[in-house]
Amino acid sequence: MNTFPMNLDAKKYFKEVSEINSKLIKAAETLTEIEEIDVGSSPKDFVYGEDKLKLYHYRPVGEVTCKVPVLIVYALVNREYMLDLQPDRSLVRNLLQKGIDLYIIEWGYPTKVDMYLSLDDYINGYLNNCVDFIRKTTGNEKINLMGICQGGTFATIYAALYPEKIKNLVDLVSPFDFSTNDGLLFRWSKHMNADYTKEAYRIVPGSFLNLAFIQMMPFTLNISKYMDLLDTIGDKEKCLNFLRMEKWIFDSPAQAGTAYREFIGECYQKNKLIKGELMIGDKKVDLKNVTMPLLNIYASADHLVPPAATKPLNDLVGSTDKSLYEFKGGHIGVFVGSKSQKELAPLVAKWFHERADGEEVKKKQE
Repeated sequence: MNTFPMNLDAKKYFKEVSEINSKLIKAAETLTEIEEIDVGSSPKDFVYGEDKLKLYHYRPVGEVTCKVPVLIVYALVNREYMLDLQPDRSLVRNLLQKGIDLYIIEWGYPTKVDMYLSLDDYINGYLNNCVDFIRKTTGNEKINLMGICQGGTFATIYAALYPEKIKNLVDLVSPFDFSTNDGLLFRWSKHMNADYTKEAYRIVPGSFLNLAFIQMMPFTLNISKYMDLLDTIGDKEKCLNFLRMEKWIFDSPAQAGTAYREFIGECYQKNKLIKGELMIGDKKVDLKNVTMPLLNIYASADHLVPPAATKPLNDLVGSTDKSLYEFKGGHIGVFVGSKSQKELAPLVAKWFHERADGEEVKKKQE
């Protein structure tokens, strides 16, 4: 008796099962060959630390030709090594190769002792201390800031509060106008009870936030990518590429409850940054004080930070030298896509070089 469904080709069925089994066996062999998932491959030195924060200085690749150092400010919600995921997909390495002097902040993993850290602590405290350290160490009165995602929001706020310390500002896929409903994250955030979340967790778990990010593209991030992996997992290098990205996706630091509540409430729900009402400590943030050159980069297919959240910044700053650049791609592609390496790294490096005239460099005190 034929136990197969009427329209099922038994020979084809067994062939497909056999092929899947072969792929799974090959996958197991490949995975046993991988001892470590390496990320953040560009050499760097620890130069300053405070609480959980660490400031690193990347070692030059050849001659440093840009006279003003660049401090990269990444988001609190993910790890900064996304910018240096692997040698052939590294915005950091590309900028180093083009003569940029790079520093980067690693925010670390908050614990219960950090539950009361506020936006004031992160911006007027940690970020300001890192900027001052670089200024003192390099002898520059002003340095460059490059902010990524939420880090771009922080960098822009900082530039508005301390314009005398910042020479040039670059923002990549960063949110500023939170009134848009173009992305799920922006719609959801308007209805979150951030006070309840803060009181319930004190330190908001990274897994809690990561679940929300994954649910914005549930099929792609939960099913499709793992099905597609079967076709490439037998290739060790392609498997490593996949695992590096997986490591980054699930390596989500927890969030200090106070800062989390402030960012959701003051920015996503009340949109105070754009309205000129945002207070960081006792300082009001006026975007008109951002008078230094600005390069604002957004991704046309960004599902996390839609263009509508990024583009309005250029109309609100006081800069006369300001550019708005569209990258044809998504949020993650800005950092790791092959197009990014060929397009954005040269663009950013050239932009910094053209505005590093050296006028702000002073002689170091003996």
